[in-house]
Amino acid sequence: MPMTNDLANKIANASLRNQSYTSPANVYGALYSVAPTVSTNGTEITGNGYARQLATFNTPSAGNVSSNVALTWSCTGNNWPSVVAFAIVDDVTGDNIMYFKEVASRNIKVGDSVTIDSGNVTIDMNS
Repeated sequence: MPMTNDLANKIANASLRNQSYTSPANVYGALYSVAPTVSTNGTEITGNGYARQLATFNTPSAGNVSSNVALTWSCTGNNWPSVVAFAIVDDVTGDNIMYFKEVASRNIKVGDSVTIDSGNVTIDMNS
């Protein structure tokens, strides 16, 4: 998953310029109807049962890390717009995207769920 410029700058400042970086206490999975990029936030799904999902990760190895929990969102009330991207964000609300990935567009109707299985969110810090 690509890293945003914001996170890359924070890591570079911390590792190369001795500037403090405080890791978030928790990170969350989020779904988007307009994909984020390295420099833009995209458009996150809202309403109709949508909420960011707490994401946790295994210990990194060789610069790679994968999720260790399934993330599930369920649509209630009205249909969601098409989901086209997924991101890891640093707060339950707000726009601080850390990593993102475009996915095959999927229409989500009332009663549908979206699940990303444990281990299927992977981040390669070497790319």
